[in-house]
Amino acid sequence: MDFDRSIKIAPSILSADFADFGREIRAVEDQGADWVHVDVMDGHFVPNITFGPPAVAAFRKHVRTVMDVHLMIAPVDPYIDAFAKAGADIITAHVEAGPHIHRTLQAIRGAGARAGVALNPGTPAESVEHLLDLADLVCVMTVNPGFGGQKFIDMTDKVRRLRAMIGDRPVHIEIDGGVDPTTAPGLARAGADVLVAGSAVFRGGSVSNSAPYGENIAAIRAAAEGALK
Repeated sequence: MDFDRSIKIAPSILSADFADFGREIRAVEDQGADWVHVDVMDGHFVPNITFGPPAVAAFRKHVRTVMDVHLMIAPVDPYIDAFAKAGADIITAHVEAGPHIHRTLQAIRGAGARAGVALNPGTPAESVEHLLDLADLVCVMTVNPGFGGQKFIDMTDKVRRLRAMIGDRPVHIEIDGGVDPTTAPGLARAGADVLVAGSAVFRGGSVSNSAPYGENIAAIRAAAEGALK
């Protein structure tokens, strides 16, 4: 997985048809998705329960791009190997989820995955300043994690600060929550390059009518890239 700062759209399958994940994943990839984002929730760190390692392993069979696994769980460390073995290309843990985030990021890389660190809206950018040499991605939450379809919380200043901290390091800035064609431009200008979108991608389409997925992905990409011209 070569590093580049081009805009990447990562549909969150939390907004897909739960009865047809395989075809949903193939549909969004066929319609232009760059990555596939998998939201793992434990009902403890966040107020929802979604997928475990067996589900992620099942998704892996259908993902041809990058499987981006976002662990909204605590504790994180006991499950890293299982999600790596399930086929996650990127494993992202929350800085708020445990006391030893350095160890967590080292363990993710040690398991053979790229390491991401996520920040909730109330957590300052400075909390990851000393982690940037251990991270491949910083995920900025623009909603409070737990559910899809929430209203966007403006974290543009945080993104801008992170971009300055990262400098020339090969570290992606990912945005998760409320991304659509209206919010994407400001985020891209601030320095984000990976845009997670759930309802904004899957709205209006289905596996039997996936053209709207492509239209939605293209609209988000065009809005973000247009802001960089």
